[in-house]
Amino acid sequence: MKRFYKTSSIGTVEGGFSVLLDGKPVRTPAKAPLTLPNRALAEAVAAEWADQGDKIVPDTMPQMTLSATAIDRVTVAAAQVAADAAGYAGSDLLCYRADTPVELAQRQAEGWDPVLAWASERYDVQFQTTAGLMPVDQPEETRARFRSVAESFDPFQLTAVHVLTTATGSFLLALAVVEGRCAPAEAFDLSRIDETYQEELWGVDEEAAKRRDRLAREIDQAHRFLTLLASA
Repeated sequence: MKRFYKTSSIGTVEGGFSVLLDGKPVRTPAKAPLTLPNRALAEAVAAEWADQGDKIVPDTMPQMTLSATAIDRVTVAAAQVAADAAGYAGSDLLCYRADTPVELAQRQAEGWDPVLAWASERYDVQFQTTAGLMPVDQPEETRARFRSVAESFDPFQLTAVHVLTTATGSFLLALAVVEGRCAPAEAFDLSRIDETYQEELWGVDEEAAKRRDRLAREIDQAHRFLTLLASA
């Protein structure tokens, strides 16, 4: 889409802040008002609009994309999105271990055990782990606890949590980022212990590298979204 405006700014509206293009409020793809919960996020979204060149490139506007997703998709289906994110905890990546090779199993234990221990203490739950292809079900108390945690997020927070969960394959790593237990880059590296091991053995193909970079960006931008939401 060709750029159709000269200036971007922010304004105040009932319930929060708006982003203005040549004085006119931005709407979401579903035509809903883009009402943002605080000034910091509004300024970040306005900056993305200001930084566009002659053409508008949505892929270069991650905070706008996350904001619109929160309004258009998550707000109207928050219970479903929360259940989907929390559902990862029932078969969380960190609970599925390799039995061989030994080096990979050791890397998983060294990287994942501290996060499991943190989550167990932080949320007062127990985890079952498994090795190889054997499935494992987490205790109902554990699954119920994480459903409650997911449901405690507002739609904007939940949007970021869902992105972190799907990008890492782990609700526990997502929560570790939210709670400050893991930096985004650390969570990303922990989510890719298996892939990194295989890449060291066989090398990296172009498509895998593109996917890796995309997921890293998603995690970084979701974390930034949460940071902006937490700003005064």
